[in-house]
Amino acid sequence: MVQGPGSGYRLDDDIEDVLLSSDRIQARLVELAGEIDRDYAARPLLLVGVLKGAFVLMADLARHLSTPVEFDFMAVSSYGSATRTSGVVRIIKDLEIDIAGRHVLVVEDIVDSGLTLNYLLRNLRARGPASVEVFALLSKPDQTRVELPIRYHGFAVPNVFVVGYGLDYAERYRNLPYVGTLRAEVYSSG
Repeated sequence: MVQGPGSGYRLDDDIEDVLLSSDRIQARLVELAGEIDRDYAARPLLLVGVLKGAFVLMADLARHLSTPVEFDFMAVSSYGSATRTSGVVRIIKDLEIDIAGRHVLVVEDIVDSGLTLNYLLRNLRARGPASVEVFALLSKPDQTRVELPIRYHGFAVPNVFVVGYGLDYAERYRNLPYVGTLRAEVYSSG
């Protein structure tokens, strides 16, 4: 169990329900890594992680791949400290690698409305990559406002606020090894 601040407190205490266990997530990553390896057949691939949420996912995914990969990261903001996207996207950290002529796989933790990812894909495609595909661990089909080409998809989740496995609430819970929902009193009191 993941320990938090204070005597006897655990982050797990704030979780109402575990939606996806660590074992289930890892099994799905192995399946999807196999698809990526077949699709790219030893062509070099640049994984672009969308910070902060995708860092856990990207590390685990990369360890399951046999395809040669490089890493870069972007940080975008559309949430602030809220639990719903504002729809206004800002690039906080841009890529360090020139993606012109490269095969790029955007690694995203969750797709809610799709507005942020749609903006990011338009931005990346304008840079002249050989290809741009999307890997999303989670999606919320009931929230989607923009049709997106998610080539590698882990799981659809209900329209609830989820944390764990890189996903946070107020910068906490990212280190939980599973995806779960918070007890309502955790976010309604803050």
